[in-house]
Amino acid sequence: MTARTRSGPTGSVARKDRQQRLWSRDFGLFFLSRAVARLGDTMLPVALAGGLLQQGHSATSVGVAMAVPTVSWAVLVIFAGVIADRVDPRRLMIGADLLRLVSQSFAAVLFFSGHVVLWQILVIGLVNGGASAVFQPGVASTVRQLSADAQQGNGAIRTVEAVMSLVGPTAAGLLVAVASAGSVFAVHAGTYAASALCLWAMRLPGRAASPEKPAGETRTAPSATAGMRQGLREGWKAVRVRPWLWGVLALWSFFALTARGPTNPLIATEMVQQHGVTDYGLVNSALGCGTVAGGILAMRLRPAFQLRAGAVGVALFAVFPFTVGSGLPVPVIAAGAVVGGLGMAFWGVMWATSIQTQVPHEVLNRVYAYDIAGSIAFLPVGEALAGPAAELFGRRSLLLAGAVCTVAVSVALLSVPAIRRLRRADGQD
Repeated sequence: MTARTRSGPTGSVARKDRQQRLWSRDFGLFFLSRAVARLGDTMLPVALAGGLLQQGHSATSVGVAMAVPTVSWAVLVIFAGVIADRVDPRRLMIGADLLRLVSQSFAAVLFFSGHVVLWQILVIGLVNGGASAVFQPGVASTVRQLSADAQQGNGAIRTVEAVMSLVGPTAAGLLVAVASAGSVFAVHAGTYAASALCLWAMRLPGRAASPEKPAGETRTAPSATAGMRQGLREGWKAVRVRPWLWGVLALWSFFALTARGPTNPLIATEMVQQHGVTDYGLVNSALGCGTVAGGILAMRLRPAFQLRAGAVGVALFAVFPFTVGSGLPVPVIAAGAVVGGLGMAFWGVMWATSIQTQVPHEVLNRVYAYDIAGSIAFLPVGEALAGPAAELFGRRSLLLAGAVCTVAVSVALLSVPAIRRLRRADGQD
């Protein structure tokens, strides 16, 4: 990992100065918006599963209800990126939150009434997924505008989201047990109201100067009247002229298909069947703790070559499926989960910061949307193939293979000159 290390008074003063520049009133509002929204989002799967099963629906219905928002989100996010580059992304995010406030309030009414029709839940999921697609692209440009130090901003948001991911499912489970699934949906709707209020009170400063234009890119201001197809072409061209960008997206697609996607269901099945639900919950908590630690670490380390450092974090994720696939004791698996969560969180901050500081504002939301779509496109494919492949080769063999593929992706990231040599663009190394 390449990083410039600061020690003594100079390093302390530099860190304090970065923190002061980060925690402005407006960034604090955005930070709070992301925290409460993430809390609600992590409560939703528990409420949805528990509520539908209590209403007599099948496990298949639960799976479909959970899949619909993801499909809607994946289909629409690229188009949402074009829109976010043309209009004020803050207004789009507020509108998306208000739309989800209405849809989740309606879901709460359905569950409170005790009469839940599946097609209504699917429509609500479709709306929520579309609203999430509209919301997400604007996150990249908002962090960049509000943070004098984008890496600090991304690290702070990644950390609080990880904390909420630990709190949300537990809180939802208690609410379902003590009250009802409808109460969780009501709280979820409330988190979107709080998020919209924070975004409404937030003010975005003027855009900073865009980074140097690479060869082959023609930079034009976004137009509100340009066609959607033209907007998509411009966004894709911004990806294509940056070898480090499309190189990472290509490798990440392979990673999602061969490692990240399959490990999710394989680890869940292996842990539950071999160790029980309680131990699986412990390992998930350990993964969350590792994610928190990775976000904090990313706020402190200042690598001159962010993707080079992040690639090391990717390799650390391999420890998690390796410990499960090797049949090691639960405490060792939990330690592996901490290491894996730390590595992936660190990579996530390095990657998000690289996009936000290396890509011009005129196309940033579109590029971020392509990144989101590329990151998740092969995840469901990998998850779907995990079961049939496990029947042929065995779960543990596939988990070990996933660990090997993870290390291979890390090595590939370090082997591509455009990725390895990309120097941070914010001048704060």
